[in-house]
Amino acid sequence: MQTNYNYEETMVEGGVPLRTWTRGVPVDPKAAEQLSNAARLPVVWPHVAAMPDVHVGIGATIGSVIPTVKAIIPAAVGVDIGCGMMACKTTLRAEDLPDNLAPLRAAIEQAVPHGRTAGARDKGAWNTPPDAVDAAWAQLDGEFTEITRDYPKLKNTNNRKHLGTLGTGNHFIEVCLDEAGAVWFMLHSGSRGVGNAIGTMFIELAKKDAERNDVHLPDRDLAYFEEGAKYFGDYVRAVSWAQAFARLNRELMMRQVIEAARKVIGKPFESHVEAVNCHHNYVQQETHFGREVYVTRKGAMSAKAGQLGIIPGSMGAKSFIVRGKGNPQSFESCSHGAGRVLSRTQAKKRYTVADQLAATEGVECRKDADVIDEIPMAYKDIDAVMAAQSDLVDVVHTLRQVVCVKG
Repeated sequence: MQTNYNYEETMVEGGVPLRTWTRGVPVDPKAAEQLSNAARLPVVWPHVAAMPDVHVGIGATIGSVIPTVKAIIPAAVGVDIGCGMMACKTTLRAEDLPDNLAPLRAAIEQAVPHGRTAGARDKGAWNTPPDAVDAAWAQLDGEFTEITRDYPKLKNTNNRKHLGTLGTGNHFIEVCLDEAGAVWFMLHSGSRGVGNAIGTMFIELAKKDAERNDVHLPDRDLAYFEEGAKYFGDYVRAVSWAQAFARLNRELMMRQVIEAARKVIGKPFESHVEAVNCHHNYVQQETHFGREVYVTRKGAMSAKAGQLGIIPGSMGAKSFIVRGKGNPQSFESCSHGAGRVLSRTQAKKRYTVADQLAATEGVECRKDADVIDEIPMAYKDIDAVMAAQSDLVDVVHTLRQVVCVKG
């Protein structure tokens, strides 16, 4: 039985302990405060786990694993419900890629809607969804109709037209090479506009419930629904639907990316030699330490023994395909990436386009002022993050991107 765990334990007054995998990586004091606030909730048991990419979120900390007994905290799941990663290894080799990668990037950008236009038609949505999107939506439509019967305002969201689309922020599509020169396609996205609407609505309902019931919270964003409460079952149904949407969204995009690549790369190739599709913003029922709990991974990934996962770095930094070690102390979890050290505003103030050009040298990607907030220096050192969680995962493949598409 493994005993050489990397975590450090902190006792929280009036709460459960914190177990943190953060040796050798910076932790914002505000993030530490948020972790302690979560640990003080009466529904949290037996401890809170923090991954090495931990950083400040809204209410709950990004990079945390929060187990709750007969209750769920909507803000801990957040508004990007089911956000996660997908990666596919292909039979292509580095030498099969064209010398000029700009047409490949352009083909992917044309195949997958991405970005957002304020005050105009959302360019990140389909104008007319293709047949493959409509076929996938048919798998979701029945349950969505049931949900919107009870919550009609969710009808007026970007739902069907966002399926198979990327979004903005830290969502991306990449073409990568592994340590042996094999070509991989990798992408990061979630449940898009409709997931955001579901998350936002239920977070507000939880806050109102807490106020109405005079529940005293260390942070009002940590309001929770308990089993049997008015909205608990509705939230479980809606969040489960959004997680299914997110998984399908990634599968559709991956198909679109591969089809786009086939048009540019002359050589025929197989795509799903190895494939991983995993959430890192989600909640599900699991059994830990002999008790059934709801485990919320907010910016954390499941890492059961033998389970494959994806830990991306940032634009210009390497990423990893990993295999979980099933560490019980982390609730069989690991980090979901490098984790930010600078907010988007801070990054834009500190760095320039010239810095972005230097940091992404050799990567075919956007290098303009609007993506400086995603500059690699805004994130923690991915090597330090991986070292801090060596008891949570083993590295299977190391990837470096050669093409990166951002919204």
